Amino acid sequence: MSEFAYFALETLIKCIVVLAVFATLAGFATYAERKVLAYFQRRIGPDMVGPFGLIQLVADMIKLFTKEDIIPSNSQKVIFAIAPLIAAISAFVSLSAIPILPEFVLFGKVVQPIIADINVALLFVIGTSGLCFYAVFLGGLASNNKWSILGAARALVAIISYESVGALALIAIVMIVGSFSLIDINNYQGDGILSWLIFKQPLAFILFIIALFIETNRTPLCLTENDAEIVAGYGTEYSGLRWGMFFIGEYASMIAGAILVSLLFLGGFNDFWIIPGWIMIILKSVFIFFWYFWARAAFPQLRPDQVMRMCYLILIPLAVFNLLITAFVIVF
Repeated sequence: MSEFAYFALETLIKCIVVLAVFATLAGFATYAERKVLAYFQRRIGPDMVGPFGLIQLVADMIKLFTKEDIIPSNSQKVIFAIAPLIAAISAFVSLSAIPILPEFVLFGKVVQPIIADINVALLFVIGTSGLCFYAVFLGGLASNNKWSILGAARALVAIISYESVGALALIAIVMIVGSFSLIDINNYQGDGILSWLIFKQPLAFILFIIALFIETNRTPLCLTENDAEIVAGYGTEYSGLRWGMFFIGEYASMIAGAILVSLLFLGGFNDFWIIPGWIMIILKSVFIFFWYFWARAAFPQLRPDQVMRMCYLILIPLAVFNLLITAFVIVF
């Protein structure tokens, strides 16, 4: 087999594995969230269908596939139909440049668990994951529903505003490492726990986590959905598989965000003492992913004005201040 044919086959297999694994994990995440929230709120959660309620996933999948797909009569039908696809596609495309595990040898060949190892991977991931915003915005506007339009408008102001916070936080990381490559950022933290960037950039870590909650539409910072105010926001008119595509994209983005935080701030997939790197990246990502559920169960929903005031009056000034301090330390 020629080198090109091997490369093409390897890339195809990686794409299939990423789609299959992360689509499955996105489905399982819905079960995990329901169980975790139940424990926090002293409820039982899914427990009737299968052992520990695990088969509830299958029941939900059957419901999504068989539920009637309704398109509102006065909606922009083409855009209404495309918006859920944008949500899922952009989430999975962003995963293509994220190194999920350390490289390993299989059948005498070195395999890198990353679909596209590009030297500007950080920019690529930020750009492609940000496209999820268009799914929310277009889906809300195309629905011809006032609650959906309000959810889309909230998404417009919140996601664009908090992207500035996340970008400014990541510029500090790039200044320290001197590279946009996620592999280089991971390798920079390979000298033990004290080389982890969370200890050099604790403020950037906090700012990026807050921005990540906005990007992934998670409570308590989510403005696009709120049952008490705007029903289901941008997704009010969606049903069946189209509704499911939005949430597959949302949970895939959450998983990608958890892996990205682990790579950027928590040492990535470097070995830790006697624990192999592939186990470490899984443990770190699961821990960060758990934060989504923890925050939803522990904190009340913030008002839109509170979220935006926090962005412009607190977080952006802090991000700029952190950037200036980082530049000063590097130069002097």
